[in-house]
Amino acid sequence: MSSTTNSSVPLPLRERSSDIESSASTDPMEMSVCEDDLMVVETTPREDVLQSRNDDIYDVPEYAADIYQYLREAEVCHKPRANYMSKQSDITSSMRWILVDWLVEVAEEYSLHTETLYLAVSYIDRFLSHMSVKRDKLQLVGTTAMFIAAKYEEIYPPDVGQFAYITDNTYKVGQILRMEHLILKVLSFDMAVPTAHLFVNKFSRMCKNSEETLNLALFLAEVTMLDCDPFLRFLPSMIAASAVALANHTQGRVAWPSHMVESTGYALEDLRECYVNLYRAFSRVHEPQQHAIRDKYKSSKWHGVSQLSPRQNFPW
Repeated sequence: MSSTTNSSVPLPLRERSSDIESSASTDPMEMSVCEDDLMVVETTPREDVLQSRNDDIYDVPEYAADIYQYLREAEVCHKPRANYMSKQSDITSSMRWILVDWLVEVAEEYSLHTETLYLAVSYIDRFLSHMSVKRDKLQLVGTTAMFIAAKYEEIYPPDVGQFAYITDNTYKVGQILRMEHLILKVLSFDMAVPTAHLFVNKFSRMCKNSEETLNLALFLAEVTMLDCDPFLRFLPSMIAASAVALANHTQGRVAWPSHMVESTGYALEDLRECYVNLYRAFSRVHEPQQHAIRDKYKSSKWHGVSQLSPRQNFPW
C-alpha cells in the first residue's frame, strides 16, 4: 500500500462535522483416426460458450437456489434494529450520516472494495443496536468497523496505523485495537453477512443488465447506507431489488421482469414501499450538501450515473 500525503487524505470526522490432452500414438492407423476426429472438432470455444461458462462460475446453477435461500435466511439473522437510534442518548441520525459519508471517502482513499464499505456499515449498525455510544467515540466505532471489514474482505488490508492516521491521530492504535476487541465480542465474531451490494450484483446478472444500469443500481443501493430511517427497516435483498428495479426503469427498461419474480421471491408490489423511499432519496441526491457517494459516482469509471435523474412516473 503506497503512503498517502496529508493533502489527499480525507478530513478527520471532527473537522467535517461542521460542514464523511491425450498421449500421441506411433501407430499410423491410430494417428489417422485422430486426424479425422480433429477435422470435426472446434478447437477454439465460441465466444458465447465462454460467456456462458463465465456466468456459471458466478451463478453455479446446481447450487444457486440453495445459496440464495441461505443468504435470505442469513440477512434476517443479521438485520440491525430499525429503531436503534431512538435508544441512543448522545448520537443522532445526522451524525451517523456524516460518519458513513466520511467512510466512503476513506474507502476511496485506500482503494478498498465496495463490499468492505457495506460490511463496515453493517458492523456499525449491528454494534449500535446493542451498545450505547458517546458522540466522541462514534468515529472510533466507524474507523474500527472499517478496519475489521478490510481485514475480512481485502487481500492487502491497510495497517491499523493507517486507520489511526486517517483520523488525524485523534485515536491511537491502542484505542482502535481495544474497540476491535469490543466490536468482535458484541457481534460474536459473526462477520460474514450478506449485503445489498452482493444482491445488486446477483440480481443485475439475472436481469442481464448493461454496465451502466448496473452502476446506477450500485449507486442507488449505496445511497441507502446514509439514511438509517427509513432504510434500516428493509432487508438488504429488498433494497437491492428496489435499486435494480429503479435503475431499470430510469434506463427505460422493464423495471422488474416477470422471471425475476420467480427467481427472487419478490413481486414488484412487494417492493413498493422501499422503491418509493429510494426514489425520494434519488430525487434529493443533487441537493447542495456534502455527499461523497454522489461525487464518487460522477466519475467516468461509473459512467457518471449520479448525474442522472429518475423518471417522473412509477412502473406500476
